[in-house]
Amino acid sequence: MDGAAAPRTKSAAAKLVKRNFLEALKLNDFGKLKAILIQRQIDVDTVFEVEDENMVLASYKQGYWLPSYKLKSSWATGLHLSVLFGHVECLLVLLDHNATINCRPNGKTPLHVACEMANLDCVKILCDRGAKLNCYSLSGHTALHFCTTPSSVLCAKQLVWRGANVNMKTNNQDEETPLHTAAHFGLAELVAFYVEHGAIVDSVNAHMETPLAIATYWALRFKEQEYSRDHHLVCRMLLDYNAEVNARDDDFKSPLHKAAWNCDHVLMHMMLEAGAEANLMDINGCAAIQYVLKVTSVRPAAQPEICYQLLLNHGAARIYPPQFHKVIQACHSYPRAIEVVVNAYEHIRWNVKWKRAIPDDDLERHWDFYHSLFTVCSNSPRTLMHLSRCAIRKTLHSRCHRVIPLLSLPLSLKKYLLLEPEGIIY
Repeated sequence: MDGAAAPRTKSAAAKLVKRNFLEALKLNDFGKLKAILIQRQIDVDTVFEVEDENMVLASYKQGYWLPSYKLKSSWATGLHLSVLFGHVECLLVLLDHNATINCRPNGKTPLHVACEMANLDCVKILCDRGAKLNCYSLSGHTALHFCTTPSSVLCAKQLVWRGANVNMKTNNQDEETPLHTAAHFGLAELVAFYVEHGAIVDSVNAHMETPLAIATYWALRFKEQEYSRDHHLVCRMLLDYNAEVNARDDDFKSPLHKAAWNCDHVLMHMMLEAGAEANLMDINGCAAIQYVLKVTSVRPAAQPEICYQLLLNHGAARIYPPQFHKVIQACHSYPRAIEVVVNAYEHIRWNVKWKRAIPDDDLERHWDFYHSLFTVCSNSPRTLMHLSRCAIRKTLHSRCHRVIPLLSLPLSLKKYLLLEPEGIIY
């Protein structure tokens, strides 16, 4: 009986020490922590299972199924927990007792966690003590790839100053550089810093996307349906750093395609002014104007009339007339967008598909506009003024946006030539 009780007593004592060790870490009781380690009551690299619903401590390979309980808790050493809690004193005690600094019990090193937590003091200490700057997490990310918030910018700078590879790609199916990550999260300060320290502006990921393409795509916050000024600034900076505006991804999409998919007229204007080709086609034969057409109805924050106006003034090919009912289907709630597109033709005749594409409530709400549309797009010819506009635009073609503002004409006529919508067609 005594022999059986001894192991149980030893096991209970070990559990108690482990619990005291964990409690000292959580409370930043570095004195108690130091005493436990001096007495050699526990291994300094003991691994704990702790709550981690935000997966700050965990990193898994992409494409693997995980049971749900794995997503709520993680394994971590004392170093990981000290960094997680931001307890610098405990961190120093553990390192002084030779804790393994690059340990990855659940896929991340303490340096990865420090960057994700944006804890600059911990980053500095870990770097001073020999943490590997370019070490991959299990998911294939380096510490720089975990610098994804404005508060982590200083952590990224510290890593680069100490020699972290600013062009190191993730070791996974995405193959993204830290510049891609900074562009994704709209971190303009970090984008500038990376480029100044040798980041390749037109580096491509596994999908042949450049940082400019990434920033353009993520400029629309899809959940909120809002446009991000931070991402707009990143795109402006990348273009100023001579990023290739017509770079194509593996689906042949350019940044302009992605801006058009978002119906983001600010970025479309930026790209076109930087030399984006309005008629580039993707792998499915779609140019930017088709992308605007596809998403107009699901971009409530957009101003589609400006998107169409920009593209047409930069020489975009018009929608094939027999397919014009698709413009009505997409834009029936945006009569100004329909007006811009209609006025790009010398004359276009309506058919029954047009009326079928307009819901009754929109027809009633915008009756004055639709009445003018069907009147003008009947058998009667357009006005001489409109035909003159079309003749001038045909001559200037892709130079409309540049030449028309320079003409010695009243501002109202310049707006007319540039397809500025007026709310009615005549």
